[in-house]
Amino acid sequence: MKRLNVKEIDETKESLLMGSKRINFNYYPICSNPELTVGVGRHLDVSTLTILLQDDIGGLYVQGNDDSWVHVPPISGSLMINVGDALQIMSNGQYKSIEHHVAASGSKNRISVPIFVNPKPYDMICPFSEVLAGVEKALYKQVLYLDYVKHFFRKAHDGKNTIEFAKVECFSEVCEVVLLQWK
Repeated sequence: MKRLNVKEIDETKESLLMGSKRINFNYYPICSNPELTVGVGRHLDVSTLTILLQDDIGGLYVQGNDDSWVHVPPISGSLMINVGDALQIMSNGQYKSIEHHVAASGSKNRISVPIFVNPKPYDMICPFSEVLAGVEKALYKQVLYLDYVKHFFRKAHDGKNTIEFAKVECFSEVCEVVLLQWK
């Protein structure tokens, strides 16, 4: 948390960072024409962090800097950690969620187990006051996490566009509200 200028994790921040957890078990059957199907379409994770246990098949792709899709080869016994939108918002963009998708395999069944670490549904998320200290402006407004999740699932495969829901539109009004709330 040093990079975020957060020196102490109090109960409030602990709830915001990891107030709830959800585990999915994803099964992707063999597909004879994998290029014609999508395992999971392009998206960002709505979580604070996503901890991913992959099998040895592979199929996870992340968007590269040049908008190309880069395969993330699975490493036996390792966990993949993704930053989610909630952490991007709370870090005021210092940590960025990454757009990714999952492709089906043409040769084997595939299993993945993502663990999503989230704020609680009724937590208000916004950039931490410590992050905003000395920063010119907040990039994200205060938003009820449940509202953000609802928006995400309405626009789940909009990729990077889903985070736009939390972006500050009118900088001066929103920053004052956020800064006052955290004082």
